[in-house]
Amino acid sequence: MRYQEIKPDTRLMPYIKCYYLYESDTEATFDDTVFPSGNLEIIFNLGSGAWQTAEGAQYITTPSIELWGQITRPLPIRSVGKNTMLGIRFFPHAAAYFLDDNISVFNNQVNDFGDISGPAIRTLHAQLQECGSWQQRIALVEAYLCRRFSLSGKRTNNVTIVHHIMQELRKDDFFDNISNVALRYGISSRYLQKLFLQYTGLTPKLYSKIHRFQNSLQLLSKKDSSLTAIAYDCGYFDQSHFIREFRTFTGATPSGYAPESSPITLAATLS
Repeated sequence: MRYQEIKPDTRLMPYIKCYYLYESDTEATFDDTVFPSGNLEIIFNLGSGAWQTAEGAQYITTPSIELWGQITRPLPIRSVGKNTMLGIRFFPHAAAYFLDDNISVFNNQVNDFGDISGPAIRTLHAQLQECGSWQQRIALVEAYLCRRFSLSGKRTNNVTIVHHIMQELRKDDFFDNISNVALRYGISSRYLQKLFLQYTGLTPKLYSKIHRFQNSLQLLSKKDSSLTAIAYDCGYFDQSHFIREFRTFTGATPSGYAPESSPITLAATLS
């Protein structure tokens, strides 16, 4: 298995967290689980294999061009055959610049981005399949994103407000309540909730929980801190609070979590 993250061009750095490449070198089928990350993704499937996501007791094959909305609970996935993928991982606030819909409508879904975006993205997918190098593929994706951004009709001021508040929520010493934060920006807490859902798919509270969880997942995967230390470092009230939220987002307790059982998630967590 190969997993690699690539930084975007300077023009797109405020919006794109990274591109990532994934290649499986075996026909074997294996399972993984995707955890909430706070990020939306577009994934181009370029190989002969298939990806599947769990829907109840069944696994459903994903489309060739996937739009992953906000995932707020653990989602089992399955790799079948030799897969090649190119992913675009947006910063939490930034997918709104590239999508016309309210972001929350995509929550907990793997959508067919070809149906959402139209012929241009299907043309790009065909071009990516014909390319001989990853560098050429990235260049094509960046050209598409720059064109898409130039056509964006989003209200930049509102997205900027959401971005700035997200930066506050990520601070280790943030202990304010959302009403006070909204007041500082001259808006009501109800309107702030609406902006967050519209542009990120999450409420401020849920975003804060997912950010804290991702920090704990990274520390836990490194295996050099106690659960008590992780709970303290990530801002949980106590260890039981940490265990409860960790189980919500993974389906396992921190002590029962086995990073090796989710190789793709582990690679992305430690990158």
